[in-house]
Amino acid sequence: MIKEEILQKIKPGAKVKVWEGAATAPFQGLVIARKHGSEKGATFTVRTVLAGVGVEKVYPINTPIISKVDIVSSPKKIHRSKLYFVRKASGAKVRRKLGVSV
Repeated sequence: MIKEEILQKIKPGAKVKVWEGAATAPFQGLVIARKHGSEKGATFTVRTVLAGVGVEKVYPINTPIISKVDIVSSPKKIHRSKLYFVRKASGAKVRRKLGVSV
């Protein structure tokens, strides 16, 4: 389970590292969506670019598979709840618009 103080910091625009079970390397990327608050089926979507291909993973908040979540950086000011425009934008445009490194 994810701690409550970490859950409050997982918001669109945050850069996170998600450790899954016994995996040796975390999945690190930008949170582009958080859905359903903190209810039973709540999720957050993390996006990164691996080998030139965009990869997104949707993680349920209430799952024992996630062993740890580290917040690498928090967004300065994001006024959107869903950052789906990141899918089509280049890295430089996203950094300029969000003020975070992708």
